[in-house]
Amino acid sequence: MAVRGVNETVRYEPDEPCPPLVAIGTGLQGAVLGLPSMVLIVAIGVKAAGQDDDYLRWAVFAGLIVAGAITILQAQRFPRVGGGHVLLTALTSRFIPISVLALAAGGPDLLASLIVVSALIFLLMALWLPLLRRAITPTVSGTVLLLVAAMTLPIALNRVPEVPEGAPLEAGPLAAAVTLLASALLSLRASGPWRLWIPLFSLGAGCAVAAAFGLFEFGGLGEAAWAGVPASGFPGLDLTPGADFWALLPAFVIVTVVHGLKAMSSSVAVQQISRRRPRATDFRLVQGALAANALGILFSGIAGTSPTGISTGRGVSLISFTGVAARSVGYVVGGALITLAFFPKVTGVIAAIPSPVMGGFLLTMIGIVFIEGIRTVTRDGLDARKAVIVGAAFATGLGLEHQTIFTDVLGKTWGDMLDNGLLVGALLAIFLNLFADLTGPRRQRLQVNLDMASLPAIDEFLTAAAAKARWNDASRDRLRAAGEEALASLVDLRDDDGDHAPSLKVEIRPESHAMEIEFLAAFEAENLEDRLAYLDEETESLEDDAFSYHLLRHYAASVRHQKYHGLDIVTVQVEETR
Repeated sequence: MAVRGVNETVRYEPDEPCPPLVAIGTGLQGAVLGLPSMVLIVAIGVKAAGQDDDYLRWAVFAGLIVAGAITILQAQRFPRVGGGHVLLTALTSRFIPISVLALAAGGPDLLASLIVVSALIFLLMALWLPLLRRAITPTVSGTVLLLVAAMTLPIALNRVPEVPEGAPLEAGPLAAAVTLLASALLSLRASGPWRLWIPLFSLGAGCAVAAAFGLFEFGGLGEAAWAGVPASGFPGLDLTPGADFWALLPAFVIVTVVHGLKAMSSSVAVQQISRRRPRATDFRLVQGALAANALGILFSGIAGTSPTGISTGRGVSLISFTGVAARSVGYVVGGALITLAFFPKVTGVIAAIPSPVMGGFLLTMIGIVFIEGIRTVTRDGLDARKAVIVGAAFATGLGLEHQTIFTDVLGKTWGDMLDNGLLVGALLAIFLNLFADLTGPRRQRLQVNLDMASLPAIDEFLTAAAAKARWNDASRDRLRAAGEEALASLVDLRDDDGDHAPSLKVEIRPESHAMEIEFLAAFEAENLEDRLAYLDEETESLEDDAFSYHLLRHYAASVRHQKYHGLDIVTVQVEETR
């Protein structure tokens, strides 16, 4: 296992102290980047359902406060809540179609009730994440990121020609091109502190061109108050669900599951891009991010506004452009969104950034998300089986996004949902991944204690598995040695006194010319995968406890360590010697 490359563009990691001015400058840019789309998402859903302006003003106000509060919570590392990274939260467009149906059928109170139920489902996903590990693999997560980028691309391109009546048609493409080129060229050449201002300079360049062609529209900005709270519009909850509630609930459940998949993928992507040297994904932080996201959806439902979600493109691109991944940036972004909620006129000015400018910048963000999807898919290797899963799911999702196959067959209500390429692509990736796992060779299991006294039982267990697979003596001995060193490494990571050894569950599954051994233990310790990666940077004079890590890396083709709350899973793959 070679040491992975260093990302030299990261100036401040999540837990490193960041100068206040740097955090403020970066955070304000993050807030400005997300504000126009959040206002637009609320406006689309509310106007499409025929709701009044009072509800629109309330939904924007409440949505910004919830998004800001959850962004702050995501930057925290409270026990089991919060992702511990700059996970920018925004109002999500994924619920727009079914939100319109709910608003049209029963108004804001019905929508609020359905969103509250969705939050409970989302929270269950966070709690059950260890049970979903075989379904939601890096292959699935990476495919979801690829689909997110592909689904967002038409949205960005459609915003490029959106210009006011009377403006020259070439103004939109020109403003978008200047924004795109500015962000790309600055990203290629800017270094040090200058990287902090890439988003602002890029938007500024595009806005300058847009202003020259008269693309700014301020609409009813003059009627908006400078500061204040909407006088009315709070919908309340419908505590007596009727037929419309039960009819729409299945659609909300399905969309919530897909929303959860995207949130997992986003959390993994931000973890990877926030470190100079990539570490193994900490799934405890993924669980925390999902729990915080569930609270955001819950508060959105109670407040009667659109659900929130982790903004993949905005978070990844902000860190990539500026090199600042310090958690203090999340506090600034969240605080700025909450503050802006009380200043409608300021919100209106930022939301008035012309569509072509935002479309041009969005194209750069899409490219970054697409690359992160590729990295996630290939992180554990891309064999023929994984290639089929990624290819089939991506092609199906992308194809359905531009067709109305299910709408023509099932009608508009269910058809619109099933014609969603992200939904179908994600579900297909999960199905194919589970099918490959369930139809493969059966797993063999052993229950012991996490202690070196369990070595004879584990050795006998592995020897029997090698004999059943008809491995030769050299392959069998390699498997046994890998099992011994994995056990020794796990015992070394234990932080207790050894009087009460944790339970250890060992599973083994034969693969094509390889064996996959999975060790499941309930203890908190350093990530074994990271420990193995650090070995090449240590001195040649090794301590005794380091030999197990070196030997494990020698015998194993790959080692993956997934840490959840209350559960550690170490997967070791040993290849047959032929």
